[in-house]
Amino acid sequence: MGALWEMAPGSLALLPLPLPLPLLLLPRFLPFAAGCPDACRCYSATVECGALHLRVIPSGIPPGTQTLFLQDNSIEHLETGVLAPLATLRHLYLHNNSLRFLEPGAFHAQSCLLELALTGNRLQGLRVGTFTGLTQLRTLYLAGNQLVQLLDFTFLHLPRLQELHLQENNIELLENQALTGLSSLALLDLSRNQLGTISREALQPLASLQVLRLTENPWRCDCALHWLGAWIREGGQRLLSSRDKKIVCAEPPRLALQSLLEVSGSSLICIPPSVQVEPLEVTANLGEDLRVACQASGYPQPLVTWRKVAHPREGQRWAQAQREGGMPGTAGPGASDTGSGMLFLTNITLAHAGKYECEASNAGGAARVPFQLRVNLSQQQRLVPPVTGLVGPASLHEAGSLAFRALGPATQTAVAAAIALLALTALLLAVVICRRRGQKESGPPGEGALFINDYSDGPCTFAQLEELRSERGHEMFVIDRSKPLFSGSDGADGFPPPVPHAYEIHC
Repeated sequence: MGALWEMAPGSLALLPLPLPLPLLLLPRFLPFAAGCPDACRCYSATVECGALHLRVIPSGIPPGTQTLFLQDNSIEHLETGVLAPLATLRHLYLHNNSLRFLEPGAFHAQSCLLELALTGNRLQGLRVGTFTGLTQLRTLYLAGNQLVQLLDFTFLHLPRLQELHLQENNIELLENQALTGLSSLALLDLSRNQLGTISREALQPLASLQVLRLTENPWRCDCALHWLGAWIREGGQRLLSSRDKKIVCAEPPRLALQSLLEVSGSSLICIPPSVQVEPLEVTANLGEDLRVACQASGYPQPLVTWRKVAHPREGQRWAQAQREGGMPGTAGPGASDTGSGMLFLTNITLAHAGKYECEASNAGGAARVPFQLRVNLSQQQRLVPPVTGLVGPASLHEAGSLAFRALGPATQTAVAAAIALLALTALLLAVVICRRRGQKESGPPGEGALFINDYSDGPCTFAQLEELRSERGHEMFVIDRSKPLFSGSDGADGFPPPVPHAYEIHC
């Protein structure tokens, strides 16, 4: 074994050739030509960096690595793109680290990955898109984390996943579409969580399921879980081991510690919710804060939500603001729905006025109660600012704004009448001032008399009059008597009848 052989010239004999000593000492697996990260061990296509107190994934991992051990470290975050060079990874072990969250697309380059171990981290939630790119993944370990809920479409991008380990978390909610896309899943472990119920719809996407583990959860045995007992009896028991069949009720108290399979279907009941909001109508002042309680009863405990019943255009605007993160909750602008039946409104404006609805829902049904909020204008805010012109399209547009529509019909009429009255008053005042000043200045032309000019080309302003006064040495008013100010008005259209000798003023 310590020599190479060559053919002897002119014969069939093999002659031994001596080998250099370094070649005799090579290990069984050749190291990567690209090197190895400090303190790690590299052999074949495997890199071992476990238990090295690492806080980040080390640099210098060879691009051809297929198996990467990073377990038992203190890695808190996977930086975006840090795994991108490792496109050939087939096994990645990150268990027993300190990962708190995973960026969507963190594994987008790992299209060859078959096994991903994230057990024993501090993950509290999984965002939609977290596992994008893992089209070949077969096994996913997420046990021993701090997951509280699994949202719709969390595992949408794992079409070939066969095993999903979620045991020993704090999962309270499994949304109906959370497991959508897992058509190849054979094993689902949800044991030792905080699940009180699970819907038939949540398990429907699992067409290939062979093993289901649901034990050691605080199951709430009510009408929402009736299907599970019936399903197990009808054939679902083939998915459960003898241990897993012991799904024990935690509530209601009368069924506590009983096996779901031993409870009759008539005992699995729900009480539909009833809702009470007191008072049903409130009038608040601008700038105030308001707290409205919605009390709901039923079994199981109903989920209570508030929403504002908005006009279609307002609803579109609020929906857009919610997508952009500008308006919290579903109750409308500047409102907060705590989810516990309490609606908080801060710094109330006219936009808050309108109808609200409190809804309570549980497995037994839903109930709704309307609530009306009116906003009271303070004395100072009732005063309409001075208007220097006629009411035009811009003013009418403002009158049709959300704040104006929030007022009652009588208040809207009063505000519109006040605006029109102020506009007319301003114009009449301008006419009277011009007439009086013209009479005062009457006399010979050389002594500041009033000049009449019919070739005016624009509306009269005080700035233009000042300019003319400085040029001519006296005040000069130009009146176009051919244009009566209220021509054609007889009072029938809401405007006062013509004022004698009142004309439109020009310069």
